[in-house]
Amino acid sequence: MNIPSELKYTKDHEWIKIEGDVATVGITDFAQKELGDIVYVEVETVDETLDKEEVFGTVEAVKTVSDLFLPLSGEIIEFNESLEGEPENVNTDPYGEGWMIKIKFSDTSEIEDLLDSEAYKELIGA
Repeated sequence: MNIPSELKYTKDHEWIKIEGDVATVGITDFAQKELGDIVYVEVETVDETLDKEEVFGTVEAVKTVSDLFLPLSGEIIEFNESLEGEPENVNTDPYGEGWMIKIKFSDTSEIEDLLDSEAYKELIGA
């Protein structure tokens, strides 16, 4: 299972890559395997400011639909539009081409609540 050490993670299986005051967010390798073949990613919250743990979108797989939770409070500034035509990128490259959103986060203290790779491995029993 791929759990990059340079990323942060949530208990809801999102990964976060922080660059300055912008964070890129997607779902983890573990989450995409649990969901199965992803057929649709919906994010209608671009340009909205949401609080940490609010739903920012959904991911639809063959067997289920799952909410996506914002790992940090802030404004959603970008959606990975390539996922509209190629949602399977979440399965094939969850930490690269399968990223979902970018947010301009507003509260750096929330970063402390995120899991590092070791804590995330422990959470999923890897």
